[in-house]
Amino acid sequence: MAYWVFKILLSPIFFLVFRVKVEGRQYVPKKGAAVLAANHQSFCDSFFLPLVVSRKLTYLAKAEYFDTWRTAWFFRSAGQIPIRRSGGDASQRALDTAAEVLGAGKLLGVYPEGTRACDDSVHRGRTGVARLAAESAVPVIPVGIIGTVKVQPVNRRMMRPFHRVTIRFGPPMRLESHGASELDHAELREFTDALMREISRLSGRPYVDEYIPKRSAQSVG
Repeated sequence: MAYWVFKILLSPIFFLVFRVKVEGRQYVPKKGAAVLAANHQSFCDSFFLPLVVSRKLTYLAKAEYFDTWRTAWFFRSAGQIPIRRSGGDASQRALDTAAEVLGAGKLLGVYPEGTRACDDSVHRGRTGVARLAAESAVPVIPVGIIGTVKVQPVNRRMMRPFHRVTIRFGPPMRLESHGASELDHAELREFTDALMREISRLSGRPYVDEYIPKRSAQSVG
């Protein structure tokens, strides 16, 4: 309920103050499960993308956001799911939780790069999104987010008004598989690379076939 209250209240403000433009929204399915995979350069990406989608979009948010009341109230109200991403079993639990969301026919939002980038590029993606797509038999909708880094640069708490934000959706992509046992790393890597190049095209940012280096990475929600 709180999710829709936030959306009703914030949508007109965001569209007016930040001059939001949406392209390719017809590619987002009106029903059924799908993954929305976007580039990520600003904390406020997680505000803008849900606002332009008519259906509820669930993110797997880093659990640290739920450890302090300053951010926990918002993420709980928005129906986001806390995930601790320390690798190993924690990573598998994140994938299992994401699969449950998709199994319920919902939309799942992910950032395949795994963290915010501090440069102007789209980086090599993690293959978890490809595995989800295959095992859950759902489409992946590539998304290019443009302009949010000007609205809220890295390490800035306040959002700056009157900057244009564009959300650009691309045609759905599918990874065909007859079961998880038939997936191999090469297939997952090939699909992920193609996805990241499409996100690069949609966002107008150059693609770099390297993971975001730790020295410039920022934790994501």
